[in-house]
Amino acid sequence: MPKSSPSRLVTIFERLLPTTWLKRYELLIYSADIDFLASEYLLISLLLGVIAGAAVGIFNTLYGIGAFAGVFFGMAYLYPYWRINKRIEDMEKRLPDAFFYLASSLRAGISFSEALEELATANFGALTKEFRRTVSEIKRGRPTNEALLAFALRNKKSPVIYRSMMIIMEALERGAPLGDVLVSVANDVRDLLRIKQERKASTGMQTMFFIIMSGFIGPLILGIVTQLMGVMTSEVGNFPIDTVRLILLGFVVAQAVVSGLGIGVIREGKFSAGVRYSALLLVLGVVIFNVATKINISM
Repeated sequence: MPKSSPSRLVTIFERLLPTTWLKRYELLIYSADIDFLASEYLLISLLLGVIAGAAVGIFNTLYGIGAFAGVFFGMAYLYPYWRINKRIEDMEKRLPDAFFYLASSLRAGISFSEALEELATANFGALTKEFRRTVSEIKRGRPTNEALLAFALRNKKSPVIYRSMMIIMEALERGAPLGDVLVSVANDVRDLLRIKQERKASTGMQTMFFIIMSGFIGPLILGIVTQLMGVMTSEVGNFPIDTVRLILLGFVVAQAVVSGLGIGVIREGKFSAGVRYSALLLVLGVVIFNVATKINISM
Protein backbone atom coordinates (compact mmCIF):
# COMPACT_ATOMS: atom_id res chain seq x y z
CA MET A 1 0.00 0.00 0.00
CA PRO A 2 1.56 3.39 -1.00
CA LYS A 3 2.48 5.87 1.71
CA SER A 4 0.21 8.87 2.26
CA SER A 5 1.49 12.41 1.59
CA PRO A 6 1.99 13.28 5.31
CA SER A 7 4.05 10.11 5.79
CA ARG A 8 6.22 11.03 2.81
CA LEU A 9 6.75 14.54 4.16
CA VAL A 10 7.73 13.13 7.56
CA THR A 11 10.21 10.80 5.87
CA ILE A 12 11.69 13.75 3.93
CA PHE A 13 12.07 15.68 7.19
CA GLU A 14 13.86 12.76 8.81
CA ARG A 15 16.28 12.52 5.86
CA LEU A 16 17.01 16.25 5.62
CA LEU A 17 17.56 17.00 9.32
CA PRO A 18 20.74 15.82 11.12
CA THR A 19 20.12 12.73 13.25
CA THR A 20 21.79 14.19 16.36
CA TRP A 21 19.71 17.37 16.15
CA LEU A 22 16.53 15.35 15.61
CA LYS A 23 17.28 13.24 18.70
CA ARG A 24 17.75 16.36 20.82
CA TYR A 25 14.48 17.75 19.54
CA GLU A 26 12.83 14.39 20.25
CA LEU A 27 13.95 14.74 23.88
CA LEU A 28 12.43 18.25 23.98
CA ILE A 29 9.10 16.93 22.67
CA TYR A 30 9.27 13.99 25.08
CA SER A 31 9.92 16.32 28.04
CA ALA A 32 7.00 18.51 26.97
CA ASP A 33 4.72 15.44 27.00
CA ILE A 34 3.69 16.00 23.36
CA ASP A 35 2.55 12.74 21.77
CA PHE A 36 4.24 13.19 18.39
CA LEU A 37 7.53 12.19 16.83
CA ALA A 38 9.96 15.08 16.37
CA SER A 39 9.62 15.02 12.57
CA GLU A 40 5.81 14.87 12.80
CA TYR A 41 5.60 17.81 15.17
CA LEU A 42 8.02 19.86 13.05
CA LEU A 43 5.87 19.14 10.00
CA ILE A 44 2.73 20.30 11.84
CA SER A 45 4.53 23.49 12.95
CA LEU A 46 5.72 24.15 9.40
CA LEU A 47 2.24 23.67 7.92
CA LEU A 48 0.66 25.99 10.50
CA GLY A 49 3.35 28.56 9.75
CA VAL A 50 2.68 28.32 6.02
CA ILE A 51 -1.07 28.74 6.56
CA ALA A 52 -0.57 31.80 8.83
CA GLY A 53 2.01 33.30 6.46
CA ALA A 54 -0.25 32.82 3.43
CA ALA A 55 -3.23 34.37 5.22
CA VAL A 56 -1.29 37.46 6.35
CA GLY A 57 0.77 37.63 3.14
CA ILE A 58 -2.38 38.41 1.15
CA PHE A 59 -2.32 41.90 2.70
CA ASN A 60 1.43 42.42 3.16
CA THR A 61 4.27 40.16 1.98
CA LEU A 62 6.74 41.27 4.66
CA TYR A 63 4.21 40.69 7.43
CA GLY A 64 3.36 37.34 5.85
CA ILE A 65 6.98 36.25 6.18
CA GLY A 66 6.98 37.48 9.77
CA ALA A 67 3.75 35.59 10.51
CA PHE A 68 5.22 32.38 9.06
CA ALA A 69 8.41 32.73 11.11
CA GLY A 70 6.49 33.66 14.27
CA VAL A 71 3.97 30.81 14.09
CA PHE A 72 6.59 28.21 13.12
CA PHE A 73 9.02 29.30 15.85
CA GLY A 74 6.21 29.58 18.38
CA MET A 75 4.86 26.11 17.68
CA ALA A 76 8.23 24.40 17.23
CA TYR A 77 10.02 25.90 20.23
CA LEU A 78 8.06 28.28 22.41
CA TYR A 79 5.03 26.02 22.92
CA PRO A 80 7.10 22.95 23.98
CA TYR A 81 9.20 25.11 26.30
CA TRP A 82 6.05 26.67 27.74
CA ARG A 83 4.59 23.20 28.41
CA ILE A 84 7.86 22.08 30.00
CA ASN A 85 8.02 25.16 32.24
CA LYS A 86 4.39 24.84 33.36
CA ARG A 87 4.87 21.14 34.01
CA ILE A 88 8.12 21.68 35.91
CA GLU A 89 6.60 24.45 38.03
CA ASP A 90 3.75 22.15 39.00
CA MET A 91 6.12 19.27 39.75
CA GLU A 92 8.51 21.40 41.82
CA LYS A 93 5.61 22.78 43.86
CA ARG A 94 4.38 19.27 44.71
CA LEU A 95 7.79 17.61 45.14
CA PRO A 96 8.24 18.26 48.90
CA ASP A 97 4.79 16.83 49.71
CA ALA A 98 5.50 13.79 47.52
CA PHE A 99 8.80 13.16 49.32
CA PHE A 100 7.13 13.52 52.74
CA TYR A 101 4.46 11.03 51.58
CA LEU A 102 7.16 8.62 50.39
CA ALA A 103 9.12 8.98 53.65
CA SER A 104 6.02 8.27 55.77
CA SER A 105 5.33 5.13 53.71
CA LEU A 106 8.91 3.90 54.22
CA ARG A 107 8.72 4.57 57.95
CA ALA A 108 5.55 2.48 58.04
CA GLY A 109 7.74 -0.48 57.14
CA ILE A 110 7.08 -1.08 53.44
CA SER A 111 9.76 -1.39 50.76
CA PHE A 112 10.85 1.44 48.48
CA SER A 113 9.24 -0.17 45.41
CA GLU A 114 5.92 -0.55 47.23
CA ALA A 115 6.16 3.02 48.49
CA LEU A 116 6.67 4.19 44.89
CA GLU A 117 3.58 2.23 43.82
CA GLU A 118 1.54 3.97 46.53
CA LEU A 119 2.91 7.33 45.45
CA ALA A 120 1.92 6.57 41.83
CA THR A 121 -1.72 6.32 42.92
CA ALA A 122 -1.72 9.56 44.94
CA ASN A 123 -2.80 12.94 43.58
CA PHE A 124 0.32 15.00 42.91
CA GLY A 125 -0.51 16.30 39.42
CA ALA A 126 2.17 15.86 36.75
CA LEU A 127 4.50 14.39 39.37
CA THR A 128 2.14 11.41 39.81
CA LYS A 129 2.35 10.70 36.10
CA GLU A 130 6.16 10.70 36.26
CA PHE A 131 6.22 8.33 39.24
CA ARG A 132 3.65 6.14 37.50
CA ARG A 133 5.97 5.90 34.51
CA THR A 134 8.90 5.07 36.79
CA VAL A 135 6.92 2.30 38.56
CA SER A 136 5.87 0.91 35.18
CA GLU A 137 9.51 0.73 34.07
CA ILE A 138 10.52 -1.05 37.30
CA LYS A 139 7.71 -3.60 36.85
CA ARG A 140 8.95 -4.34 33.34
CA GLY A 141 12.32 -5.34 34.80
CA ARG A 142 14.32 -2.13 34.71
CA PRO A 143 16.58 -1.67 37.77
CA THR A 144 15.26 0.88 40.26
CA ASN A 145 18.34 3.12 39.97
CA GLU A 146 18.08 3.21 36.18
CA ALA A 147 14.37 4.04 36.34
CA LEU A 148 15.10 6.88 38.78
CA LEU A 149 17.92 8.09 36.53
CA ALA A 150 15.50 8.17 33.59
CA PHE A 151 13.12 10.18 35.79
CA ALA A 152 15.93 12.66 36.51
CA LEU A 153 16.99 12.95 32.84
CA ARG A 154 13.41 13.51 31.65
CA ASN A 155 13.23 16.49 34.00
CA LYS A 156 16.79 17.77 33.69
CA LYS A 157 15.40 21.22 32.80
CA SER A 158 14.66 21.55 36.52
CA PRO A 159 17.87 21.54 38.60
CA VAL A 160 15.71 21.06 41.72
CA ILE A 161 14.13 17.81 40.49
CA TYR A 162 17.34 16.51 38.88
CA ARG A 163 19.53 17.03 41.96
CA SER A 164 16.86 15.66 44.29
CA MET A 165 16.59 12.43 42.31
CA MET A 166 20.36 12.08 42.11
CA ILE A 167 20.60 12.41 45.92
CA ILE A 168 17.93 9.73 46.36
CA MET A 169 19.76 7.43 43.93
CA GLU A 170 23.00 7.89 45.85
CA ALA A 171 21.22 7.15 49.13
CA LEU A 172 19.80 3.94 47.65
CA GLU A 173 23.22 2.81 46.40
CA ARG A 174 24.91 3.47 49.76
CA GLY A 175 22.14 2.02 51.89
CA ALA A 176 21.48 5.25 53.78
CA PRO A 177 18.25 5.62 55.81
CA LEU A 178 16.06 6.68 52.90
CA GLY A 179 13.22 8.07 55.03
CA ASP A 180 15.53 10.59 56.70
CA VAL A 181 17.14 11.48 53.36
CA LEU A 182 13.73 12.11 51.77
CA VAL A 183 12.68 14.41 54.62
CA SER A 184 15.94 16.39 54.38
CA VAL A 185 15.64 16.71 50.60
CA ALA A 186 11.97 17.76 50.90
CA ASN A 187 12.88 20.49 53.39
CA ASP A 188 15.72 21.72 51.15
CA VAL A 189 13.42 21.81 48.11
CA ARG A 190 10.80 23.74 50.08
CA ASP A 191 13.42 26.31 51.11
CA LEU A 192 14.66 26.67 47.52
CA LEU A 193 11.12 27.21 46.23
CA ARG A 194 10.48 29.79 48.93
CA ILE A 195 13.63 31.68 47.89
CA LYS A 196 12.54 31.57 44.23
CA GLN A 197 9.12 32.95 45.12
CA GLU A 198 10.69 35.73 47.20
CA ARG A 199 12.98 36.61 44.29
CA LYS A 200 10.05 36.84 41.87
CA ALA A 201 8.07 38.96 44.32
CA SER A 202 10.97 41.34 44.94
CA THR A 203 11.61 41.84 41.20
CA GLY A 204 7.97 42.40 40.26
CA MET A 205 8.32 46.16 39.82
CA GLN A 206 11.39 45.85 37.58
CA THR A 207 9.61 43.27 35.46
CA MET A 208 6.54 45.48 35.06
CA PHE A 209 8.79 48.41 34.06
CA PHE A 210 10.44 46.36 31.31
CA ILE A 211 7.08 45.07 30.04
CA ILE A 212 5.40 48.49 29.99
CA MET A 213 8.36 50.32 28.42
CA SER A 214 9.36 47.68 25.85
CA GLY A 215 5.93 46.29 25.07
CA PHE A 216 3.75 49.39 25.11
CA ILE A 217 5.18 52.88 25.73
CA GLY A 218 8.37 52.50 23.66
CA PRO A 219 6.67 51.09 20.53
CA LEU A 220 3.80 53.59 20.90
CA ILE A 221 6.17 56.58 20.99
CA LEU A 222 8.25 55.31 18.06
CA GLY A 223 5.09 54.61 16.05
CA ILE A 224 3.78 58.14 16.67
CA VAL A 225 7.21 59.59 15.80
CA THR A 226 7.16 57.66 12.53
CA GLN A 227 3.70 59.00 11.75
CA LEU A 228 4.77 62.58 12.59
CA MET A 229 7.82 62.28 10.36
CA GLY A 230 5.57 61.08 7.55
CA VAL A 231 3.27 64.09 8.00
CA MET A 232 6.10 66.64 8.25
CA THR A 233 7.98 65.26 5.24
CA SER A 234 4.96 64.64 3.05
CA GLU A 235 6.03 67.48 0.79
CA VAL A 236 9.54 66.04 0.41
CA GLY A 237 9.19 63.56 -2.40
CA ASN A 238 12.45 61.67 -1.93
CA PHE A 239 12.35 61.28 1.88
CA PRO A 240 12.83 57.55 2.72
CA ILE A 241 9.98 57.25 5.23
CA ASP A 242 9.58 53.52 4.60
CA THR A 243 13.25 52.95 5.42
CA VAL A 244 12.90 54.99 8.62
CA ARG A 245 9.81 53.01 9.60
CA LEU A 246 11.70 49.74 9.03
CA ILE A 247 14.66 50.93 11.11
CA LEU A 248 12.42 51.96 14.00
CA LEU A 249 10.55 48.65 13.78
CA GLY A 250 13.90 46.87 14.00
CA PHE A 251 14.67 48.90 17.13
CA VAL A 252 11.32 47.83 18.64
CA VAL A 253 12.18 44.18 17.92
CA ALA A 254 15.70 44.50 19.38
CA GLN A 255 14.37 46.27 22.47
CA ALA A 256 11.76 43.54 23.01
CA VAL A 257 14.34 40.75 22.73
CA VAL A 258 16.88 42.42 25.03
CA SER A 259 14.23 43.38 27.59
CA GLY A 260 12.80 39.85 27.61
CA LEU A 261 16.23 38.34 28.22
CA GLY A 262 16.78 40.91 30.97
CA ILE A 263 13.53 39.87 32.65
CA GLY A 264 14.70 36.24 32.55
CA VAL A 265 17.97 37.16 34.29
CA ILE A 266 16.22 39.33 36.90
CA ARG A 267 13.48 36.84 37.76
CA GLU A 268 15.20 33.47 37.33
CA GLY A 269 18.91 34.19 36.96
CA LYS A 270 19.35 32.85 33.41
CA PHE A 271 18.99 34.20 29.87
CA SER A 272 17.14 31.13 28.57
CA ALA A 273 14.25 31.86 30.93
CA GLY A 274 13.73 35.18 29.16
CA VAL A 275 12.97 33.69 25.74
CA ARG A 276 9.23 33.48 26.43
CA TYR A 277 9.22 37.07 27.72
CA SER A 278 11.06 38.18 24.57
CA ALA A 279 8.44 36.48 22.39
CA LEU A 280 5.59 38.13 24.33
CA LEU A 281 7.18 41.60 24.17
CA LEU A 282 8.04 41.11 20.49
CA VAL A 283 4.44 40.40 19.50
CA LEU A 284 3.05 43.16 21.74
CA GLY A 285 5.62 45.72 20.60
CA VAL A 286 5.15 45.06 16.87
CA VAL A 287 1.35 45.26 17.20
CA ILE A 288 1.47 48.53 19.20
CA PHE A 289 4.02 50.04 16.78
CA ASN A 290 1.92 49.24 13.72
CA VAL A 291 -1.24 50.55 15.37
CA ALA A 292 0.58 53.78 16.32
CA THR A 293 1.81 54.31 12.75
CA LYS A 294 -1.81 54.27 11.56
CA ILE A 295 -2.90 57.07 13.93
CA ASN A 296 -4.19 60.05 11.98
CA ILE A 297 -2.03 62.85 13.42
CA SER A 298 -3.51 65.45 11.11
CA MET A 299 -6.84 65.14 12.95
